[in-house]
Amino acid sequence: MNNLPDFKAWAAAGQGRIEATLQHVLPSPQIAPQRLHQAMRYAVLGGGKRVRPLLAFAAGELSQADPERVALAGAAVEIIHAYSLVHDDLPCMDDDVLRRGKPTCHVEYDEATALLVGDALQSLAFQVMTDHKLCDDAAVQLEMTRLLAMASGSRGMAGGQAIDLASVGKELTVPELEFMHIHKTGAIIRAAALLGFKCGTPMDEQDQAQVDKFAKLIGLAFQVVDDVLDVDASTADLGKTAGKDAQHGKPTYVSALGVVRARELAEELRLAAMQALDGFGERALRLRQLADFIVLRKS
Repeated sequence: MNNLPDFKAWAAAGQGRIEATLQHVLPSPQIAPQRLHQAMRYAVLGGGKRVRPLLAFAAGELSQADPERVALAGAAVEIIHAYSLVHDDLPCMDDDVLRRGKPTCHVEYDEATALLVGDALQSLAFQVMTDHKLCDDAAVQLEMTRLLAMASGSRGMAGGQAIDLASVGKELTVPELEFMHIHKTGAIIRAAALLGFKCGTPMDEQDQAQVDKFAKLIGLAFQVVDDVLDVDASTADLGKTAGKDAQHGKPTYVSALGVVRARELAEELRLAAMQALDGFGERALRLRQLADFIVLRKS
């Protein structure tokens, strides 16, 4: 294992691979309707840490998955994530003007185009899932597609956003926050890890359960850190508007616990996530490194 590239090099290679895959699967800006396709590419390409595809690549290493297959599954997840950001930023949702260091999609184009961008990206994600062979068993690939649909819908990301919108101006307990973010943020993060895992050699249910447990815990940690950074970091560092949670009266782990306790919770979640990987040995190196990156990041 000593000959492996360091984490930064590994992550950069994965980000490059996923960027190339996204470039390939997104419609060309020269194809009609050109403006919509240009806006789709604007929303997806050239920004973000690509944490979700990196989770897919890292989980794929547990099952010796073909990286080309994982890249396609990871691209589908990232496209769903990008669509959610476009819709979240709309005036009817979070009404934000900055995302990944540039104007949000509805600011750069217009609200109607941004709405259509989200719609088209969601459809494209499932086209990617069904146009390509992602694993050797067609029944498993069908289950993978169902998993992404569940993680994206009313019992996953969209449902979590609905709870978030309904909670503005309210004080939520930590269990209530956890329920919201298991859906809003965590569902897609869990899907990313499980899709990468399922691209490879079939493994037993216990191994899958441990991957899912890791992803659930690290997804919650991701949100806790996001809440802390919204208070601690600058707009320039974040690439999005800092301090907007408090400004909009949104309940967060910081509003419920304070910054110090929220940071402690993120560390507790990281350690618990690491424990879920104990049975995988060195194969889980990249998942462990990603857990460190997620919790210790500054933006």
